Amino acid sequence: MATRIVCRFSCGAASAVATKLALAKYGATNDVVIHYSDTRSEHSDNDRFLSECETWFGRTVQRLTSERYHDVWDVWTRRRMFVSGQSGFAPCTEELKRMTAEMAQRPGDILIFGYTAEEEHRLARVRKRNPGENIEAPLIDGRLGKSDCFAILERAGIALPAMYRLGFKNNNCLGCPRGGMGYWNNIRRHFPDVFQRMATLERDIGMAIIPDGKSGNRVFLDELDPNRGNQATDPEIECSIMCMLAEQDMRAGDPTNGN
Repeated sequence: MATRIVCRFSCGAASAVATKLALAKYGATNDVVIHYSDTRSEHSDNDRFLSECETWFGRTVQRLTSERYHDVWDVWTRRRMFVSGQSGFAPCTEELKRMTAEMAQRPGDILIFGYTAEEEHRLARVRKRNPGENIEAPLIDGRLGKSDCFAILERAGIALPAMYRLGFKNNNCLGCPRGGMGYWNNIRRHFPDVFQRMATLERDIGMAIIPDGKSGNRVFLDELDPNRGNQATDPEIECSIMCMLAEQDMRAGDPTNGN
């Protein structure tokens, strides 16, 4: 039996391009599946992005959801925490992403992650924590950065997910507890209901989520100065030579391309 290739798709630009590269490399000879751990807490535009990516991939994306928790708000409310420990571990990530992905995983799977050329340190940590796993990062192998991924999607005719277009650097859940002051002020600007809901929940739980680099303390959202933080409003979309080479690999591995 051919080794199963499991692409960890997140509805982000990088994981989309990593999945496309994995399909070009393995799609003709291996069983390739695409898993998306759906937290039910992301921007509604992700449904559009996922659908367009399915067309681009020529494959269906399998949605994985938790049977224990409905969404991130359910995790935070029932667990009474946003993060735990000195490392800032997020229980929502553990319950809704890691656990759902691992439950769908099989021994011997080759796992495809969308770490970019800027994230080699993250890949190293994942490999260190999971010494028995066969992990590949085609973007790092191809020296592709996040801006390369944006450009590849643009030329494929796929609009970036709405969160990128609103100035967020990642396509995370609406209201991520790992976000800083700039992130949360951008949430306040575009999603005031989410901002207020989190501010209320912070007080209910008794835990502020934003660290203040000046004082070393944490700041509750209802005390956050609207002018604090610095988050760029537009993602950079430019393409390097490595981006071009990656697209050549995609075309070479696409049976519908006629090559």
